Amino acid sequence: MPEMYFDVRWPDGDVQRCYSPSTVIEDYFTVGAEYTVDDFLERSRTALGIAGERVREKFGFFCTGASGQLEQLEETARARAFPADGRILVEALVNADGSPR
Repeated sequence: MPEMYFDVRWPDGDVQRCYSPSTVIEDYFTVGAEYTVDDFLERSRTALGIAGERVREKFGFFCTGASGQLEQLEETARARAFPADGRILVEALVNADGSPR
């Protein structure tokens, strides 16, 4: 599977590198775009769910990396109590080798 990463800047300025086991993430996020916290989490649920299913189709098991990443994103949003309309910036989409998409 062509895994990739996406870098996001949370409303408090912290940057997080996130993992996707599939390039489907490109269908849901655009570099330089801002999303509300609620929209970002919903897009993440959808994209990472599809990515995990693609792994299941190819290898016979759901990707725990995808579900684990989603759990981290949701926990970060809850723990820091960001408002639903807070803004998250997608800073980069990156290939597994570190090169930009």
